[in-house]
Amino acid sequence: MGHKVNPKAFRLGMTTTWPSRWFARRKIYRDQIEQDHNIRNFFKKELKDAAVNAILIDRSRGNLNITITTAKPGMVIGHSGTGIEDLKKKFMHEFYRGKKIQFQLNVSEVSKAGLEATLVVQQIISDLERRMPFRRVLKQTIERVKKAGALGVKVAVSGRLNGAEIARRERLAWGKIPLANLRADVDYAGDFAHTMMGSIGVKVWIYRGDVFAKDRLQQYQPSTPRTPGGTDGARPRRERPPMRSRA
Repeated sequence: MGHKVNPKAFRLGMTTTWPSRWFARRKIYRDQIEQDHNIRNFFKKELKDAAVNAILIDRSRGNLNITITTAKPGMVIGHSGTGIEDLKKKFMHEFYRGKKIQFQLNVSEVSKAGLEATLVVQQIISDLERRMPFRRVLKQTIERVKKAGALGVKVAVSGRLNGAEIARRERLAWGKIPLANLRADVDYAGDFAHTMMGSIGVKVWIYRGDVFAKDRLQQYQPSTPRTPGGTDGARPRRERPPMRSRA
């Protein structure tokens, strides 16, 4: 059997970083993991049409910073900032009612929406739920990602495609997707389209190029100090003594 691993989790610390940045112990760790999951579901529900790409959670003692990356920041902020203020009030009432915490909500715009797998999946789901033929949807998606500047893309859909009685899986790919290469910047996302004929699974892989050590951001750099004579914390190699020749 094939051993599958999430492309983002496979490259943590190399080309991707953690979406939740905090440290806790024992029961607090379990509670905060569950709360992070509920926080992301809350914002995805409230901002369903705002093309949300990622929700980053940063915690420290008494502080909570949440950054929402979206392709439509105007829908999140609202007119004169009224939308984001209402969102803050709903969030505090839902999770921290009657509690004191320094909460900050930031909004960041996605530079190239066509290179973000999460946004591409959302567009595919929207098209499938509007009963568009899945083959046309896959071809249009490939063309959009190619124009955005990707080096490779693969799209897979599975389920009762076009209302067929027997479920099947269809794929369409272009370029290269080096899933076994750690320096390859491969963005991945998957979700479900809920249609009248049932749920259709959607998966997208986008290859955006290689990220080398010299181009890597500071948060991706290894924190282990280098030892004298070695590279990247590795021990220097010891030379073997010459072998004695037999008489």
